[in-house]
Amino acid sequence: MSTLNQPLGQFLDELASAAPTPGGGGAAALIGATGAALLSMVANLTIGKKGLEEVDAEMRGILVQSEQLRARLSAMMADDVAAFDSLMASYKLPKESDEQKAVRSATIQQALRAATEAPMACARAAAEVVRLARRTAEIGNKNVISDAGVGVLAAQAALRSAALNVQINAPSLKDRIFADAVTSELDALLAECATSAESTHSLVKSRLG
Repeated sequence: MSTLNQPLGQFLDELASAAPTPGGGGAAALIGATGAALLSMVANLTIGKKGLEEVDAEMRGILVQSEQLRARLSAMMADDVAAFDSLMASYKLPKESDEQKAVRSATIQQALRAATEAPMACARAAAEVVRLARRTAEIGNKNVISDAGVGVLAAQAALRSAALNVQINAPSLKDRIFADAVTSELDALLAECATSAESTHSLVKSRLG
């Protein structure tokens, strides 16, 4: 059974076990997908509501985006497992001869890159959820506005969590141009979303009263 289709309880049991996967990367993707789902919830409870007709069309657009992000992040739960398992397999390759050592080294680098790209993709998607949360919180149904707040906090947590998985792998990459580019992009996302998430959280709190 794929990670996405298994019961949540089973996923959490596996997450808590001594098995190396699923791990923090899969958890980050799940948290991000949860954030996107909460924005969808706010959209669904705004669309078609009396008194909110002026934002109906825009909220339908938000719903399309949030559902696309939920699907992307949900799929990343399995992507992270695949990337990590591939990396672990590369470390187990034989290294008796010089040729074997060369093949092993190249395979490890390829797997490290994939294990960096997977959480980086999660970080980018989570940042998109953070950005989308702002407008959702501004025009969403006030009766469920707290859910937009939880959504942005979940997305921010997903971004920071995915960042840790990028940061643990990037230093081992020999392709420093790629590693430095990813690290620079990640730092920019973290800085942007730290400000954006806090601003959206404050907006939500202001609409609670």
